[in-house]
Amino acid sequence: MKRWNGWGDEQTIYPLPELVLEYLSEYLGPGDKHADATLEQVIKSVPTASLPKFTSLSIDREDRLRHACGQSLPDWINLRSGRIPSFPDGVIYPNSDQEILDAIEYASSNDFVLIPYGGGTSVVRHINPPLGDSPVITIDLSNLNQLIDLNEISQLATFGAGAKGPEIEQQLIKFGYTLGHFPQSFEFSSLGGWIATRSSGQQSYYYGRIEELFRGGHVETPRGPMDLPPFPASAAGPDLRHLILGSEGRYGIISNATVAIKPVPEFEAFYGIFFKDWESGVTAARDLAQKNIQLSMIRLSDVQETDTTMVLSGKRNLINAAGFGLDKLGYRKQRCLLIIGVTGERGKAIRGRMQSKYVADLAVCILANSSVKPGKYPGFWPPI
Repeated sequence: MKRWNGWGDEQTIYPLPELVLEYLSEYLGPGDKHADATLEQVIKSVPTASLPKFTSLSIDREDRLRHACGQSLPDWINLRSGRIPSFPDGVIYPNSDQEILDAIEYASSNDFVLIPYGGGTSVVRHINPPLGDSPVITIDLSNLNQLIDLNEISQLATFGAGAKGPEIEQQLIKFGYTLGHFPQSFEFSSLGGWIATRSSGQQSYYYGRIEELFRGGHVETPRGPMDLPPFPASAAGPDLRHLILGSEGRYGIISNATVAIKPVPEFEAFYGIFFKDWESGVTAARDLAQKNIQLSMIRLSDVQETDTTMVLSGKRNLINAAGFGLDKLGYRKQRCLLIIGVTGERGKAIRGRMQSKYVADLAVCILANSSVKPGKYPGFWPPI
């Protein structure tokens, strides 16, 4: 089960390495240690609720607690302290389009607030129940998580909107396909949530952002159903899909969506490139983006994020050795880390990998006055 007051699965323990604690203390101070409020303690603070009966409606205290917050920093603080300002009065788990429509009518006829809920990973607090006199119902779409249709000719797949990232990939990989949408919340966020928030994945440079992947779907609205067939691109009239993209559930509830998929790539690898300063990294990243190279990711970290990334590995000896080696090579306090992903057809991807290395070499030679020649760049890791 999902961890109730943090990120990840409750069955998996994520011990914080001593090195990370030292690093955080250096930047933020030692802090005060407080015991976390337990799930059992917080459940007792959830008020009782009484609502008209409805199919798949739960007024269970734990269900309501687990749907009270997203994953923003204020939410985490509230969950860890046990001080949660509001809870939904009930949670509905629909199993079909009709049950979503019934839930909308149920909420409308009783003047209830209705909140669509995908994976609960929101960091903008739009799934948090508002304070007020109107009862709040959360509609959890997690039961709508199956692959409905896969068209290998058009390379389109239709899923229930409640499908989480791993569920989507697990169902596609059986047929040799991938959606390739990997936001940082991939483990727990849902397809419907990605569409409603206009999500961007870590490898959107190759696979595309969600607005490029979203080809159609079905939305239940207070005015009735809205079908968005996956028609080919057209120059005529507005594209109604853009009413739903980024809508945050304002127009209705997405029940299923059709998305563009790709065959699983023949080759994929990720590399880190250290630069002596931010300006060198920016120039290299720009050059890479402007070249016709088969990359899926270009991510440049500033000095602090670079240091943090290394420290979070928790491997003190490895970090010390890497730091010593980089210092000797001239990559000192201002060093920045560029991570690139090389994805696609094997031949093109390998050529792209070598082109990436060459561009990185030139950027360092030009901006850092390095004597390193292209093909012998020590900041490229792993070596290629």
